[in-house]
Amino acid sequence: MHVQIVLFDGFDPLDVIAPFEVLCAGSDAVEGELLVELVSAQGPRPVRSGTRGLVLQATSRLDPARPGYVLVPGASGPTVGDPDEGIETIPVLLARFGETEAVTLMRDALRNPEVTVATVCGGSLALAMAGLITARHAVTHVQGMEVLAATGVHAVPARVVDDGDLVSAGGVTSGLDLGLHILEREYGPRIAHAVETYFEYDRRGTVWRNTGRQPVAV
Repeated sequence: MHVQIVLFDGFDPLDVIAPFEVLCAGSDAVEGELLVELVSAQGPRPVRSGTRGLVLQATSRLDPARPGYVLVPGASGPTVGDPDEGIETIPVLLARFGETEAVTLMRDALRNPEVTVATVCGGSLALAMAGLITARHAVTHVQGMEVLAATGVHAVPARVVDDGDLVSAGGVTSGLDLGLHILEREYGPRIAHAVETYFEYDRRGTVWRNTGRQPVAV
């Protein structure tokens, strides 16, 4: 199985590194069957994050035809400020994602039945603002839930939301939970538990799925 983690200018480093490390540990646990790669829509290049200029290297171009997962992180930066004064806030960075060739590639990935798209934090907002996940169930950072709902997405206040071929996670540390959920989905609970134990991390909350009985109001 292949996981492509998409880097874009202004990405949040922890949104990338948390699932990257979990999935790499999972790869070790399944004897290298899982391949994890940092990619960009433009191809191999150094990509500058939104946190103190930290740079990560994309090693290849995002390929929406490759079976597996495509994971989109959120952005990091100030939450308030005037873009006209050159302040690149998180909403500006996420909207800019929608102005790049990444949108066409992500649209193709979402249409590919052999691909599951995953997001961490504002990654779901980036897709939603580009009109790619309208009427789907997803979560984002708690501060962006109202914006997510305003785009036509069913915003679900859960740590991880599994909507079939779209899996999203909330705030930045939830990238750990997302990585573990992907491992459990693909390889079973023993692999996920082994990595969870190795990281000395306990997953939080129930993974929300659009199945089962509807709860009554209490």
